[in-house]
Amino acid sequence: MIPPARLKKGEEENSPPFLRRIEGELHLETQTSNLKIISMFFYRSKQKHNQNRENKVYSNKQKIWDIASILSLFALVWFIQNAQNILRNTKYLQVSQDVPPLVMLNGDPHIRALMRTISASESSGKNSYALLYGGDHVHDLSQHPDQCVPIKTQVNKGKCSTASGRYQFLTSTWQEKASQYHPNPNETADGVIYSFEPEYQDIVVYRWLKDHHQWNADIVTLLKEDRVEDALVELSGVWTSLGGGIEDNLVTPFLPKLYRQFLVEELASTDKTTDKVSGSQMINSMQISKNATGSFPITMSQ
Repeated sequence: MIPPARLKKGEEENSPPFLRRIEGELHLETQTSNLKIISMFFYRSKQKHNQNRENKVYSNKQKIWDIASILSLFALVWFIQNAQNILRNTKYLQVSQDVPPLVMLNGDPHIRALMRTISASESSGKNSYALLYGGDHVHDLSQHPDQCVPIKTQVNKGKCSTASGRYQFLTSTWQEKASQYHPNPNETADGVIYSFEPEYQDIVVYRWLKDHHQWNADIVTLLKEDRVEDALVELSGVWTSLGGGIEDNLVTPFLPKLYRQFLVEELASTDKTTDKVSGSQMINSMQISKNATGSFPITMSQ
């Protein structure tokens, strides 16, 4: 805005009052306009400063959000890749705690550990001796249940299975192997009945596994050489969840590890049993000596 022309000093004194008033108003208006311009300048400067600061804050937040998004994406990819392993590890921990000892007493600890490994994959959980394919249980184990349960998954879907017990014996397999290895067959007018009680299930499987004529390799030798993976492959034609079969499950990759854990437990149990037997034999020997002499024998150290 162009400021109005100022009157000279002599002219101001001789100018009429209304002109002096107009000049004062114009001068005041000029000062007011200048103040407005200065205020607007400072306001816009402050507004720009605030905008820059807000942009900077937003930029920092955006960076944090971008980093969080990238980390979340990596975490999601890792979880997808490792979800199956997590499930398997969880299943392994559960199974390793749920597999009970055998009902059968005594026997080679390597075969006993293998039997527990087979059952870990085929029928883990409580009361596995009475387990039917599909998860139901039976109460009568006087003989094989021979119940054909429909198969709803995997390659045999649409068929049915008579798999039963801790080792999931098919009816035909049980009849064949029980006729060879069952210690107490019951002959009746209707034929021979083989009790399916837990101890007999263990005995039949134990004798079957130890019979090297039944397999393409000596199972006991493989186990004693710590070639458990080879032993499992050899058995996978019968128990198809042992690896290399057609029905692997979440436990299958951990079976060698489970076997070695069970073997440690079986060897420790065998040592305890041996100690008890040795102690009993010593007591019996001492008792015999006492009965013969009337007093316990005394051994002198030399």
